[in-house]
Amino acid sequence: MPDTLPTPEAESREQSLRNIVLAGYILQAAFFISGITAIVAIVLAYIKRDEARGTWLESHFRWQIRTFWFALLWGALGGLLMIVLIGWVILFADTVWIIYRIAKGWLNLNDRKPIPL
Repeated sequence: MPDTLPTPEAESREQSLRNIVLAGYILQAAFFISGITAIVAIVLAYIKRDEARGTWLESHFRWQIRTFWFALLWGALGGLLMIVLIGWVILFADTVWIIYRIAKGWLNLNDRKPIPL
């Protein structure tokens, strides 16, 4: 247990960052409806990650950034390989992986836990 209680300003800052992280997960999930939302999520994560540096929320921004870039990489590879049919398997695996990353991040955020890296 910490020796001192967080100040109201620190609690407000943490809540604000938590809301941004939550918005990022929602925007990543909305990617399946409209792909542009993933771009909004990555921009938010890049903008706010420095503000979260040194807190448990920093890992969530890093998680969201990595999710975006690896999903894009595997999605592009799967798209290119669709002509030889293995692309469909890659795209399916990428979709499952994205859903897993969003769910794991969201659950850890809800429990106020960092993402273990």
